[in-house]
Amino acid sequence: MNNFVSLVAADGHQFDAYISSPPSEVKGGLVLLQEIFGVNSHIRDVADRYASHGYLVIAVPTMSRVQKNVDLGYSETDMKDGFALKLAVDALENQAVLLDIQAAINESKKAGKVGIFGYCWGGLLTWRSACLLEGLSAAGCFYGGGIPNEKDLKPTCPVIAHFGTQDSYIPMDSVEGFKLAQPAVETWIYEAHHGFNCDQRASYNEEAAKLSFSRTLDFFETNLTKG
Repeated sequence: MNNFVSLVAADGHQFDAYISSPPSEVKGGLVLLQEIFGVNSHIRDVADRYASHGYLVIAVPTMSRVQKNVDLGYSETDMKDGFALKLAVDALENQAVLLDIQAAINESKKAGKVGIFGYCWGGLLTWRSACLLEGLSAAGCFYGGGIPNEKDLKPTCPVIAHFGTQDSYIPMDSVEGFKLAQPAVETWIYEAHHGFNCDQRASYNEEAAKLSFSRTLDFFETNLTKG
């Protein structure tokens, strides 16, 4: 079952997040952070896939402070529009988007332990959340551009990170630097381009997508449902 839930951040900002519920027993809660294209059909599909494995998933519209109901595709024009929106969110004072993510984490606690995961820009926001926010038991970062530049942050929960060797946005030497700085992070490298998880993009890599999905499910199983 899926629908939208209205959430309120600590500063009073209200937004509607996509929520996908598991068909039966709930294993825990997951917060999903979008790419630069909004909570579009791909992100909703990702939420539904993880929900089918027993998690209550809340997909946060991380652009709602600058534009509501962002739902872009993957054309060159969509890329430009999404990047402009991302820059607008990044320009907000005090990383205000983290307040929205924290509100989703708080809501997800109703399902048990909470994990967070995200793709592209959402991967970077996942890394920041793992280091700066409260209430998380696990975090999964997929090709988060900028993560290596913030390698000195200290995560407060276990983290798994996925990168592609052919990712023009995230040079492999920077990934190696991240691995050295964060040896406790479970880091995986795939022969793939940026966006390899998204089957709506030309960079989709089925093998990498399936393997990273399986590894992340196992990671959440270990950190959210055991012990």
